[in-house]
Amino acid sequence: MKENVVRLSKLMSDRGLCSRREADAYIAAGQVIVNGEVVSKLGTKVSLDVEIAFKDQAQAKQEGKITIILNKPVGYVSTQPEKGYIAAIELIRPENQFSDGNLILQPGHRKNLNVAGRLDIDSKGLLVFSQDGTVVRKIIGPDSGMEKEYIVGVEGLITRQVIQKLCYGLTLDGKMLKRAVVEALGPNLLRFILQEGKKRQIRRMCEIVNLKVIKLKRVRVGKVLLGNLPEGQWRFLGAHEHF
Repeated sequence: MKENVVRLSKLMSDRGLCSRREADAYIAAGQVIVNGEVVSKLGTKVSLDVEIAFKDQAQAKQEGKITIILNKPVGYVSTQPEKGYIAAIELIRPENQFSDGNLILQPGHRKNLNVAGRLDIDSKGLLVFSQDGTVVRKIIGPDSGMEKEYIVGVEGLITRQVIQKLCYGLTLDGKMLKRAVVEALGPNLLRFILQEGKKRQIRRMCEIVNLKVIKLKRVRVGKVLLGNLPEGQWRFLGAHEHF
């Protein structure tokens, strides 16, 4: 039986080490070690169980990529703003940094900083920015199943049937939504845990079951919590935190 093999760059991407383009650059530069030996030939195929490591230079470059957590207030847009609106990235300034250690915002930190998922202008809470394409893909890539948790205030009658419909059975844009976790926290308060992120998804889901969203806050992405981060402030992703 033929052993399963795959391109080294693809395996590195699948394991979340870096993007395939970055992997090819590291390989060509002789910065990738497979089972203890340097691999520098592009297109090299390896078995799925190999051990992969970076040389010090490549490791340092990877570790130099920063990821930032922002508590976005209502009134800011997540991505490129329309006229009259302010992009959330404008809040990532030294005066808005939440004290979380010795790392200080540097001039180059906002370069190539991409937003990983959106929150609409009327929503607030956890918004992730990263220079690391691997982090962004883990959160919003086409194969991502990463959980996002929201606390949602609504107007309308919350019944067992409404909860059941919100959990499974609704369609948006002609496609069935993935199964969600939805539970009532109070007469007008819901917790949503989703594994997808269609545009204004929670608001549109609620409209279908005759609920009106009056407030929406994202409190978790994957294992990373918003925690006690004040609204309008940001912090670096901690060394102990991983998506």
